[in-house]
Amino acid sequence: MTGIVTLPLVPLRQNDNERSEMISQLLFGELVEIHEIRDRWLFVCNLTDNYKGWVDRKMINVIEAEELNSLLKSQAFHIYVPLSVCKKTSSNETMFLPGGSKLFTIADNECVIADENFKVDTSDILMSNDINAKQIIQLATQFLNAPYLWGGKSVLGIDCSGLVQVVFSICGIQLPRDADQQVNEGEDVASLSKAQTGDLAFFENAEGKIIHVGILLNSKQIIHASGWVKIENIDQQGIISNKTGEYTHKLKWIKRLI
Repeated sequence: MTGIVTLPLVPLRQNDNERSEMISQLLFGELVEIHEIRDRWLFVCNLTDNYKGWVDRKMINVIEAEELNSLLKSQAFHIYVPLSVCKKTSSNETMFLPGGSKLFTIADNECVIADENFKVDTSDILMSNDINAKQIIQLATQFLNAPYLWGGKSVLGIDCSGLVQVVFSICGIQLPRDADQQVNEGEDVASLSKAQTGDLAFFENAEGKIIHVGILLNSKQIIHASGWVKIENIDQQGIISNKTGEYTHKLKWIKRLI
C-alpha cells in the first residue's frame, strides 16, 4: 500500500506516539510505502530515501496503484524557494510549501494529487535539473538563519544532513537522509586545498563516527546547520566558530557529487 503527503510537512517519528523523537520529516509530494498499521499510526518507508518511521495516519493520503503508476511515470518538479504559496482549489485554502516539495505534471498552474487540485506559482518551481555548483550554493544560502531542528527539512527548522539532502534533491540528486550515509556518496577529494564549490565536507566525533556535514562555498568557507544555518570558515582541521574562533567540528572527508 502506498501513500502520498499532501500537507506541507509531516513529522516522521521513531515510535508510534506524538511524544516520540522526530527523526525526519516528509515533504509535500513525497511518496511512502506503508508497511504496518497500528491504530492511528502508520509505519512507512519514504520512497525517496528509504528512511523509515512512524506517521499519524491522518497525515497520509493512500493512493491506488493506478495513480501511483501515473505519478511515477510523470515528470516531477521541486519547489526551489524556501516557502511557496499554494492553494487547494476545492476550498481556496492557502498552504505554504517548503523548498524541496515535489509536484507532478503541472497544467494551467495546477497539479492533481490524491483527487485534490493544487494551484502553484510556477515561478517557484525548478523546471530543469541541469545544475552547477553555483546553483547549489544559491539554493543553500536561501536557508541562511534557518534554526537548527533535529530531523528538520525546511527553512522553519533543519538539521545538517537535512540541509544537504533538500538542496541536492531540488537539483535532482537524491541523497540518503543522514550524514553517516551521505558520506558514502560521490567521489573522494584528497584534501581541502583541492576542494571545489559545492563539495560536501564531513566531520567526525572522538570515536571517528561521522556526525556532521556541510556544503563548501570554496576551500575556506562552508555553509552548514549548527544552531542555525550559517557560513563559517574552515581549514584542514575543521570548522572555525565565527563567535569564538575555536574549532567546533573536526574535518574527516570531502566528497564531490557534481
